[in-house]
Amino acid sequence: MTGQPEHVLIIGAGLGGLRTAEQLRAAGFAGRISLVGAEPHLPYDRPPLSKQVLAGVWEPDRITLGSAERMDDLGVRTHLGTPAVALRPGEVELADGATLHGDAVVIATGLVARRWPGQPAHVPTLRTLEDALALRATLERVGSLLIVGAGFIGAEVATAARARGIAVTVLEALPVPAARALGAEIGALDARLFTEAGVDLRTGVRVQGFQEAGPRVAVELDDGSVLDADAGLVAIGAAPRLDWLDGFVPPDFDPAGELRCDARGRVLGWDRVWAVGDVAIWDDPRRGDDRYPGDPIRHEHWTSAGEQAAVVARDVLGVPPPPTGVPYFWSDQFGLKIQLFGWPEPAEEVLPLHGTGLDGGPVRGTVAGYLAGGRLVAVVGFGAARHAVGHRALVAAGASRAEVLERASG
Repeated sequence: MTGQPEHVLIIGAGLGGLRTAEQLRAAGFAGRISLVGAEPHLPYDRPPLSKQVLAGVWEPDRITLGSAERMDDLGVRTHLGTPAVALRPGEVELADGATLHGDAVVIATGLVARRWPGQPAHVPTLRTLEDALALRATLERVGSLLIVGAGFIGAEVATAARARGIAVTVLEALPVPAARALGAEIGALDARLFTEAGVDLRTGVRVQGFQEAGPRVAVELDDGSVLDADAGLVAIGAAPRLDWLDGFVPPDFDPAGELRCDARGRVLGWDRVWAVGDVAIWDDPRRGDDRYPGDPIRHEHWTSAGEQAAVVARDVLGVPPPPTGVPYFWSDQFGLKIQLFGWPEPAEEVLPLHGTGLDGGPVRGTVAGYLAGGRLVAVVGFGAARHAVGHRALVAAGASRAEVLERASG
């Protein structure tokens, strides 16, 4: 096919799918757009599920991103509550038997929460609006909660539970919470938020499995001990939702794996198929910069989905992409907002910039930089928005240690 497509099929009605439709229109696309969603809801915002919605501060109507009126304004035809079940060249089959034909396909199906082997049916995960509302109802009636996993979801659920006075135990296999996102040193700082809030945080422990405990929840650890609580949650991350793909896959594709894309979001080995958001792993556009390994990257963050959508929409239409931004994510934990700007993965060193949390002082107000090759690649702040945001431009510029320290002392 040459020129712009006539019909773009977007599979996934979350943030990435909605932003792709918006960016297509913003770039001047006048053709047809269809948006397919497995859930019956119009696009909604997921971060508040484990924050404001779970805490009961917001009701579901507060998190809607794309109203019916907005879909009409965009000229987007929606197919909600009818998940895609197969992808073939130029067409997508839906669960209700319908087949949609298009000359460009954008996959934005996101993630599905991982479950523990043998996880009881009454022990939930948290990924959807229904999950959040069900867990909120549970927190209204229990006195104790056992969480497997100390990542951001586990931390935010523990935050909501402790705010209700619930006794919380969190089990984590790694030495510190959120180790993959924050690294060992900053993860240890995050651990203090748990313990200072009264959470029984147990790191470096292995869960052998769940035991029968009636309506309660019980897990056995590798030392033979058993912990139980009124309710539980498994928060051990999520995997790309790719099990619906059938018959249109490149060699060696693993439906339990990931969608490999180039730096423009084009799925490798497929023609006229792009992927955005959590479901995709893109080639690093900074390849060749000696501060970064250049390996494919996946950023499972809110801002990344929107930025990738802008790139994909313009590539679909054959127009130049926008400039690359600095990744950003945040987590609300125990009364503090943790903010991280940049790419901490290649960091070789953590540099204290503000506050004394890394020296045993208060966690609040602590800001630290991540350095690779003597250059700033990321910055994290704990309840220190002004200082953390102030370093974002330095991350984008790859500022030197001296430049970073000068900014921190200013």
